[in-house]
Amino acid sequence: MEKIKQFIETDKGKDILVVIIIILVGLGSFELGRLSKNDQNRGIKVEYEGLEANVIKSTENSFNSLNKENANLKNFFASNRGTKYYSISCGAGKTIKEENRVYFDTSIEAEDAGYALSSSCR
Repeated sequence: MEKIKQFIETDKGKDILVVIIIILVGLGSFELGRLSKNDQNRGIKVEYEGLEANVIKSTENSFNSLNKENANLKNFFASNRGTKYYSISCGAGKTIKEENRVYFDTSIEAEDAGYALSSSCR
């Protein structure tokens, strides 16, 4: 024990101790972040006395489900930030996030909105 105390009192020992503390704090923060992501967002539960509970979905989940419904009905889509549109069957538009997509029934609608057909989808 005395040797450890003497080593920690030196400058080299103090530097090593600081590095070990920084590593342990970083690992602890990383693990706490991972633990917080394990529980999926289940929405908000509102309860009133004498009434049944209501579950309200988060707005992100509701928005994504609306976009997925639109995707099932439409034949073309584009990014709300881009200039190209894609057919649903074209793989070139797969990288566009669901929340950034705009859907169209026909290619004429997409072109009228100012989009041009992607060269990858021709």
